[in-house]
Amino acid sequence: MNKLLILLTTLTLSTAFAHTEVTSVTPPDRSVVAAPKVVTLKFSEPIELRFSTFRVMAVPAGKTASVAAALALAEKADSGKLASLPLTGVTLASQVTVPLKPRLKAGAYVIAWKILSEDGHPVTAFSTFRLK
Repeated sequence: MNKLLILLTTLTLSTAFAHTEVTSVTPPDRSVVAAPKVVTLKFSEPIELRFSTFRVMAVPAGKTASVAAALALAEKADSGKLASLPLTGVTLASQVTVPLKPRLKAGAYVIAWKILSEDGHPVTAFSTFRLK
């Protein structure tokens, strides 16, 4: 009985402490693509979009992708520095499609996100792609 209780407690705690993850990003990380109209992120579980931030920005000259991601997340959704357009709607979703501005220039771009996990912890990460 004690072993069963320990097993159930372990399984419950591991589920409770699991963070939401991005399971796929399109365009894929480090890919070279023709100008996409959107970027798409899929998650391991639905997220509340009103507590999430998604930004796409050209990587500034001399900056690393991680620095560019931090800069992108600091921008307001309608900033002229971003390659992404603001999201519409504030619902629960397991996939997010971020619209991009037309006629983006060739070069490196960062897709940055900050989401709130179901357990209340923020998850911040990024992916990169290059336009031909």
